[in-house]
Formats: sequence, C-alpha cells, structure tokens
Amino acid sequence: MDVTVLCRLLDGWADGDGQLPQRLADAVAALVAADHLADGAILPPQRELAAALGIARGTVTTAYDLLAAQDCVQARQGSGSRVRRRGVLTAKGATSGRLSSFAGHGHDEIDLSSGALPGLPGVVGAFARLDPIELAAEVATDGYHPAGLPRLREAIAAQYTRDGLDTAPDQILVTSGSQQALWLVAHTLVSAGDEVVVEDPTYRGGLEAFRDAGAALLTVPRRVDGLDVCAVEALLRTRRPRAFYVQPAAHNPTGTSLSSAQRAALADVLTGHGVHVIEDTSSADLVLDGAGFRPSLAGQLDPRRVVTIGTTSKLLWGGLRVGWVRAAPAVVQTLTRMRTTIDIGTPVADQLVAADLIATTADLRRRRTADLVPALAATEELLAARRPHWRWVRPSGGTSLWIDLGDADAVTFVEQARRRGVRMVAGPSFSAFEGQRSHLKLPFWHPPARLATALDRITGA
Repeated sequence: MDVTVLCRLLDGWADGDGQLPQRLADAVAALVAADHLADGAILPPQRELAAALGIARGTVTTAYDLLAAQDCVQARQGSGSRVRRRGVLTAKGATSGRLSSFAGHGHDEIDLSSGALPGLPGVVGAFARLDPIELAAEVATDGYHPAGLPRLREAIAAQYTRDGLDTAPDQILVTSGSQQALWLVAHTLVSAGDEVVVEDPTYRGGLEAFRDAGAALLTVPRRVDGLDVCAVEALLRTRRPRAFYVQPAAHNPTGTSLSSAQRAALADVLTGHGVHVIEDTSSADLVLDGAGFRPSLAGQLDPRRVVTIGTTSKLLWGGLRVGWVRAAPAVVQTLTRMRTTIDIGTPVADQLVAADLIATTADLRRRRTADLVPALAATEELLAARRPHWRWVRPSGGTSLWIDLGDADAVTFVEQARRRGVRMVAGPSFSAFEGQRSHLKLPFWHPPARLATALDRITGA
C-alpha cells in the first residue's frame, strides 16, 4: 500500500503512553482489526514509512517485528511485510482514509484540516422562526420524504431558475448533505470496473465515493488557470469512461474556477463524446474574485447526461445536513429509490430551515464574500511574512489556499505539524493516485492570531 494512505490512517498514532515502536505497532494492529487494512496488503518499506512519519527507521523495524510476533503481519525476505488476517471476516474493501480528518481531535489542537466555515447567524434565526403550525402538520405525518420536502424542492428549483437554469421541483432530490448526494450518484451511475474521469487534484470525498463504488479512476490535470480541457479531449479520444466528475467553480482544493471560454469548450468536448457528467457545485456560492456567481455547467450539456450536486453546508452551516441532486426527472426517481435503501429522509426541521434561507441566497452569498475576501487578504499577508517560500495561486472561490511547499514532502510536513498540535491535510488526500506530495490545503478563514499561533507551532516542521 502507498505510504501516504497508511500515514492518513495512522492519524494520531504517536499519542498516548508507551515506547514509540509499541505505539506504532498497536496503531497498525488496530487498523487491521478494524478492517481498514485489507488481508494481504503489503505495508510500505521501513525506510519509506520512517521518512514519511519523521521517525527513525529502527522505530519502524521494531514495530514491524512486534506486529509479526502478534501474527498481524507476515514478513518475507524480498517481498515485504504483508497484513495477516487469519480467521477474521473482512469488509468489502479497505478505506483510503481520505476523510479521516473529520473524526474527533484533541482540545489543544489547532484544526486546519477542513475548510468548513462556522455557520451564519441567520441559521439560528431561521430555527427560531420555524412555524409551529407547519411543523405540527409535519409531525402529524410519518415525516418521511425520500425525495425531499416539497417546499424545499420548490425553493431549490426556484434558486436554480433565478441563477439562469430553468428547473422544476421534480428535477430535485434532497439528500442529507452533498456527500450523500455524491455517494448516491456514484453507486447508481457507476458499476464495479467502470472508468470515471476525475481532476487531479479533486475533492477527497469524491475519490472515496467512486472508489467505494468500484470505479477505475482516470485523471486529467487541474492547472493554475483551471482544467486542462485539451487533456480531457485527448483522453476521451482513446477511452470511453462511464462518467466525468468535475468542479467548474470554486474547485476544491485549488479554489480555481473555469472561465466562460473554458466552460464552453469543456461542454462541447463532453457533449461530443456523450459522457455522463457529475457536476459538483458545493463551493460555488463562495465567490472571492468579484466575477460573481458562476452558473451551473448543466445549462450547456445534454440534460439526460448531467447531474449537478449542491449543498447548504458551505454557504450556511455544515451542521445543516441538506444537500441535493439536480437531474432529469427519471434520474431523480432512480436516485430516490436508491436513497431509500440507506436513508428514507433528511430531517424535516433542517429542510424547513433550508427552504426559508435558500430564498435569501443572493444576500447570503454577499455576506460570505464580505467576510471571506478580507480574511483571504489577511492570511496572504501573514504567509508572505512568515512563510515567504510557500507558493499559491489566489483562489477565485472557496475557503482555502492550495499551498505548494516546493521541495518539501507535504506528507512528512503534516505528520510533524500534527505532533506539534496542528492538524492539516496533505496533497495526496486529494489525488486519485497519491500525487500532489508537495502541496497541502490551508483554510484561510481563521482569525490571523490563530493562524499565526499555528505557524509558530510548526516552525521547523
């Protein structure tokens, strides 16, 4: 297995009591017991893992010896150390740990692992304004709305129409967040072995969803000026992928957005090759460059071959678990049937609040922009003074900087930062093939004093 994957899964391994080799061995053994490491998986070479974790090779050697003594791994000369799971039922597949940073963390840590923003004050007011008569009417029913509360579907459709994309309520499926929407689309549209094209880098949750669906991932580079459309066309001339996953605006993690010309060129290429398009607009509401909200790419594509994913989490609050899929009505019906196998409805109170707030989307976008633009400027000024060798392209949207560390290995850097009480995410988490090892994602919205403290802690990392 790739060393970057194991490092992600070993998050927090050095915490606790006991000698370092024992803690490392215990952490690997726990991953084996929890089905996070597949039977027969080859652990990274000792020297490579030691370098990535920033520890002595002897520590890894001793840890591997302890694992072999516990019969958790089997070491063979010339073939490495393999995970050994005799007599243990294994799960469908091992996780790659790309979303492990969303697990709990220590109170003393500075968490820079997520770009998710604190909620807007209006969210509290919207909960307070819940109509008791409307809520009582819902409570008098079974409360299940697999496709979503009708009023919310109407509100989402109306917002798409205001943004220039005519949409009817039957084109909307409400989900419990955009991650569930992406999972549903991946598991409905993609069969095991199907090829799916993704950008490199791309949203780590998307990579997890497609891998879990059994997809074989192909990549096209996301450049500093946006997606390499020529690379997309060249790939589609030689391969026939099932789907193409793309973030045209406020791309996660780079923050770049396609220009109007790039969007038109991409739409022409995708339409010409008849590929299904999964458009993720989760961060599109967060605009930083003054160019305004970018409309959905779906308006330039065959409506039968495009699904668009959206969410309230980025604009409003991550705790408001309301996402959606916009697609052709027949596709929405299929996705709804799939959705009922895992979840038969998003919480009604959340949907009522979302329906109330979505009607004021334009004002909420302006509020977020007004907060984020000065935060971006302050962070850039701080980094220019404290980390002048770091490089980045100013984002047009989103909440993070995509930092190029130059010659430094981001995996090792992030591990060393975590030991100093700062939690970050290295570039390989956003790459289908564990690339981007010189990059890390850094949320810029935190108060400058908090970021300054984090930079002080990681001095020397």
